[in-house]
Amino acid sequence: MADALVSIVLERLISVVEQQIHEQVSLVLGVESEIQSLTDTLRSVRDVLEDAERRQVKEKAVKGWLERLKDMAYQMDDVVDEWSTAILQLQIKGAESASMSKKKVSSCIPSPCFCLKQVASRRDIALKVKSIKQQLHVIASQRSQFNFISSLSEEPQRFITTSVIDTSEVYGRDMDKNTILGHLLGETCQETESGPHIISIVGTGGMGKTTLAQLAYNHPEVKAHFDERIWVCVSDPFDPIRIFREIVEILQGESPNLRSLEALQQKIQTCIAGKKFLIVLDDVWTENHQLWGQLKSTLNCGGVGSRILATTRKESVVKMVGTTYTHSLEELSREQARALFHQIAFFEKSREKVEELKEIGENIADKCKGLPLAIKTLGNLMRSKHNREEWENVLCSEVWQLDEFERDISPALLLSYHDLPPAIQRCFSFCAVFPKDSVIERDELIKLWMAQSYLKSDGSKEMEMVGRTYFEYLAARSFFQDFEKDDEGNIIGCKMHDINECFIVEVDNQEMESVNLSFKKIRHTTLVVRESTPNFVSTYNMKNLRTLLAQQAFNSRILEALGHLTCLRALDLSRNRLIEELPKEVGKLIHLRYLNLSYCVSLRELPETICDLYNLQTLNIQESRLQKLPQAMGKLINLRHLENYNAFDLKGLPKGIGRLSSLQTLDSVFFSLQNCGALDLKGLPKGIARLNSLQTLEEFVVSSDGDAECTIEDLRNLNNLRGELEIRGLRKVEDAKEEQKAELKNKIHIHHLTLVFDLKEGTKGVAEALHPHPNLKSLCIWGYGDIEWHDWMMRSSLTQLKNLELSHCSGCQCLPPLGELPVLEKLKIKDMESVKHIGGEFLGSSSTIAFPNLKKLTFHNMKEWEKWEIKEEEEERSIMPCLSYLEIQKCPKLEGLPDHVLHWTPLQEFHHKL
Repeated sequence: MADALVSIVLERLISVVEQQIHEQVSLVLGVESEIQSLTDTLRSVRDVLEDAERRQVKEKAVKGWLERLKDMAYQMDDVVDEWSTAILQLQIKGAESASMSKKKVSSCIPSPCFCLKQVASRRDIALKVKSIKQQLHVIASQRSQFNFISSLSEEPQRFITTSVIDTSEVYGRDMDKNTILGHLLGETCQETESGPHIISIVGTGGMGKTTLAQLAYNHPEVKAHFDERIWVCVSDPFDPIRIFREIVEILQGESPNLRSLEALQQKIQTCIAGKKFLIVLDDVWTENHQLWGQLKSTLNCGGVGSRILATTRKESVVKMVGTTYTHSLEELSREQARALFHQIAFFEKSREKVEELKEIGENIADKCKGLPLAIKTLGNLMRSKHNREEWENVLCSEVWQLDEFERDISPALLLSYHDLPPAIQRCFSFCAVFPKDSVIERDELIKLWMAQSYLKSDGSKEMEMVGRTYFEYLAARSFFQDFEKDDEGNIIGCKMHDINECFIVEVDNQEMESVNLSFKKIRHTTLVVRESTPNFVSTYNMKNLRTLLAQQAFNSRILEALGHLTCLRALDLSRNRLIEELPKEVGKLIHLRYLNLSYCVSLRELPETICDLYNLQTLNIQESRLQKLPQAMGKLINLRHLENYNAFDLKGLPKGIGRLSSLQTLDSVFFSLQNCGALDLKGLPKGIARLNSLQTLEEFVVSSDGDAECTIEDLRNLNNLRGELEIRGLRKVEDAKEEQKAELKNKIHIHHLTLVFDLKEGTKGVAEALHPHPNLKSLCIWGYGDIEWHDWMMRSSLTQLKNLELSHCSGCQCLPPLGELPVLEKLKIKDMESVKHIGGEFLGSSSTIAFPNLKKLTFHNMKEWEKWEIKEEEEERSIMPCLSYLEIQKCPKLEGLPDHVLHWTPLQEFHHKL
């Protein structure tokens, strides 16, 4: 939105002037008065934007004025960014010159022309600033004809952070669910052998078709009734190869290595032949009989009782697919709608406040016309409002009178959208760049927001944390759905309802809707693979493009020149498996902040010109086959995320890595525990120790070459590390005092720790010095070589530990008292070759309950283990009261299990194999 864009430009304009003063360079001379005039004009324009944004819905003249202002804001942002980049370039050149000898410096100081060779001359930037000032003055003068109302305050709008409320209880759909279940389970239809019955759920957008299908699909009786269950989001356009690949992947449990349609069809028929299956085809739009026929004929070989359940908005689709039973999903009743709204909007409100606002709330719920998505969205909006005036403003809003939106979306969405702070509106609008029904990964979305300068660090929070706050805010307002969560309940992925995507196009079509716009107006786009899709030439006219997402979009070895996309902030070339070379012109993309080359398996190296991208924040080379990184990467001083997970061919990191002071992410380096050759693993460059901002370093390799590579001491200052950390090469540490210098106790954000000792004896002292902080949640100890356990394992001091693995600890003859760990849930013990007896020492003696929260216990490859004993006096204690899963594999000498484990634990699964 214009408000957010203007705010971004204002902030960056002030920032670049401060940057020029701080760096003591006069890069652009004589424009001080122009900058002051620009700033004043922008502030005066911003004061009226809140009113303009609301009026553009009904007034085309206002909409046109806003569009011209947005175009100008984009141009201004490009010029300011050029200016900032030129200052950065001078700063880097100066640092390089300072590192040379004085004799060399005198002959190597670059001239001003050289410094600005790849950006713009001093005069060019000054002229652009003056030109923009003149154009902005014209736009600003036009605002008087609209009589806009100014905002009362220039302070940025504050917002209340809320968590996602659980609305798993679905209101008013019990009869619908039972009807669908009856048709799925064969209770209300006659079975035939002519192919699967087709059941269609039809209804308008936001009515809850997908939710109803999910309720049926996950019902226990349905799970037990069908041999195979498959869920595919079909969406628009209907892509048979993608759909067939997803079906095969679900049936086989892995991605198929098949390319042709015929091969995929045959694989599906082999997998479902004679089996009773259920396949849900969610969100079907196509009316193409030929495409549908390809799918239907493939599925005709299933067993009697098979079902196809389709959801669609279109009655014509229902007829086209040959539906056996059609279920039309209607609006919620008045009572049901009010109940759903009440559950969300009045969450955590006092009884007095509920009584005060109840009648207004019921009237608001009635205006949603029984549409579940609108009710949830508006309920989440009202949840953050606490006084009567705010509720009455929503009830009496003129938005309810608009008929422009009745075709596709509810005014409730528009009300909720306009209530968002401008910065979050901008972030939400960006989401329309993602293809329909695609999974949006939270962290990647945040990096893309960063690349557009939508996020600003507020001093106490990094940009990434601000982005997470925005994401969670949008999720809480029901702008996202179908959440994927990690083990701790954090949302890490989601989808957007297609009704929200339509909504974004309506309110921000000048940027996101490519069908009716000239190429020059497109700012963000995704290239989707189609047989008739032209190659990179399709972007030649998109000179103002800022985001290009082109996964799997190219079928050539070499990309055409990138130089024409000079405004790009984000470029995603991931999964283009044929690309062998990135053109040198990539160095001209001076605004680029996000570059994704993951899964580009034919790419072996990057051009040195990539090091001219001084604004680059994210470089993703995960799962690539790159063999080396450019040596001058130290110039990428704004790089925050170097994602190199599973880049196994990478032979090392450049020495200049230590200059990347902003770096937060450096993924898993090169090997995993499964790689026995890891004993000869090369260490990390010495400069890693200077990266105090580093948050992700999944693997730290200890070296004995302290001059060029990291020793254990270099972990000392990396106290911002979080998430997972694996420390390898501990066999190279001779003195435990060195280990103490790692100060693992101070790394309070590390939750998953792996220590690899490489089977070396005499490591007890070293292990003792690696005492982690007590909040650790997961621990793996691999290759511990001593007979006795270190003290912090014997004292069971890790009171928050939930997962523990002890592996290849071949010297240990007994197990530590792990039963004293109060919250331990999963325990895996494997390849402990010296353990013959497990007894009371395993349970511990200091607590009344041994293993009070243990749910899953695994023993694997314990070749000498003979006896597991729980004595009578120990049975008086409560032992493993939560154990539900026990696995014992490759323990050939084990005589038997304790009676207590077999008869007095709530064991549900027991897997045993010699």
